[in-house]
Amino acid sequence: MKFISTPSERFENLPGFSFKENYVQFQDMKMHYIDEGAGEIILALHGEPSWCYLYRKFVPVLGAYRFIAPDFFGFGKSDKPTQTKDYSYEFHLETLIHFCKQLALRDITLVVQDWGGLLGLGLLGQQPELFKRVVIMNTFLPVGKSLKFPFKMWQWFAKYHPSIPVGGVIQFASHRTISKDILKAYDAPFPSRKYKAGARIFPSLVPGKKNDPAVPYLKMAREVLSKWNKPALVLFSDKDKVLGGLEKFFYKLIPTAKDQRKILIADAGHFLQEEKGEEIARYIDAFVKGELEIKA
Repeated sequence: MKFISTPSERFENLPGFSFKENYVQFQDMKMHYIDEGAGEIILALHGEPSWCYLYRKFVPVLGAYRFIAPDFFGFGKSDKPTQTKDYSYEFHLETLIHFCKQLALRDITLVVQDWGGLLGLGLLGQQPELFKRVVIMNTFLPVGKSLKFPFKMWQWFAKYHPSIPVGGVIQFASHRTISKDILKAYDAPFPSRKYKAGARIFPSLVPGKKNDPAVPYLKMAREVLSKWNKPALVLFSDKDKVLGGLEKFFYKLIPTAKDQRKILIADAGHFLQEEKGEEIARYIDAFVKGELEIKA
């Protein structure tokens, strides 16, 4: 597998991101993650085409915990396979399983959004014993039904654009205007098109056929969540152009989510961590402490 590393100078002086770099080795590649604080473990997983920079606003609010957020291969400071054929659901899931094993993570509060949900909840489906709680934001668990035309257009755009404009995608899917400095930070991992194989192909890995390799894992995630008796918090936003309204799916699926206080993050788009990061982190803090209201 051929891969490249983003030059370190691309990550200098990013707004609000001065965290120590940490790496886990997988085969010959390095997987980057931030690991801040101590205490109960919170594992936060990003989506497409973002990276752990998306969670920077969580860290100060959640200082009483050990907050861990990796970059999937192909994103952020992690190494980047250069061929789209090297990316698959199973590859990313395998690297995530390896990551948790290497760090000996247990009793995890899992926080997921977008592709972080497909992979993180897939991991939960495979190894539910690792997890103590789950926080689900703006994601879904597709199991091979035909995808809607707008999403197929997104798959086509990402795959065939000469150089997918990562910062532009972040802005398009956001409710509010994101500053140029912040959008530049989202572009930082990708100096040129050759670094973007992961960002280009991730949308195409969403299963739109029943024989897709990801389907068994996502079905297992649904099955495990349908019997989930541990705490679950669903936090979707109200201005998500991509997955808005799908919080209802998770409320219906997860027994403990039905009893949890229903929270909708106001005035935030798909990347709600960017627009309302501190607010969401406060909800997560209260959730871990058992201080959120339970539905009567």
